[in-house]
Amino acid sequence: MPKTDLSATAYALLGLLVFDRENPEGMTGYELKQRADFTLRYYWVSPAMSQIYTELRRLSHAGLVESAPSDGPARYRVTALGEESLQAWLFHGEVGFPILKHPVALRLLMGRLSTPEQLDAMLEGHLHGLAECRADLQGVREMLGDDHTRRYAALVAEWGLAYYDSEAQIVAGLRQKLESMD
Repeated sequence: MPKTDLSATAYALLGLLVFDRENPEGMTGYELKQRADFTLRYYWVSPAMSQIYTELRRLSHAGLVESAPSDGPARYRVTALGEESLQAWLFHGEVGFPILKHPVALRLLMGRLSTPEQLDAMLEGHLHGLAECRADLQGVREMLGDDHTRRYAALVAEWGLAYYDSEAQIVAGLRQKLESMD
């Protein structure tokens, strides 16, 4: 059984490399960072450059990625063992429960140290940010279209859109509750 005790970030990088496996040149760490920023940011924290290079070294030492010949920066490709490890994690690994790390909720928790006006302004700002993110993700969803090779990415985009809608509804309700607390 292939290695399955990697970090979620390592598996995310393996997945990005698998998506790009038709590219015989592989991807640089910088290209992986760009791809992660574009694809992962809606539902997962996009890793820092230092984290990408740390994970690539670990993946390389484990034989899950290999360096592709390059005149410039190191380029990486997923190996067969890397793809097997990704498959094992996808289908046999513990899914885990998402951990909510929400800065707006944390600030609201400490609301008694604030004023109702400050809290309302914070929630209003959050609603504005949600609307911007939703519009950005809607553009991604439209770009994905109905191409069957992108159907799973499209499903995740639709999930994200529903999340933003739900979050906006929750925040609107919180604002109403705050207003009635005055």
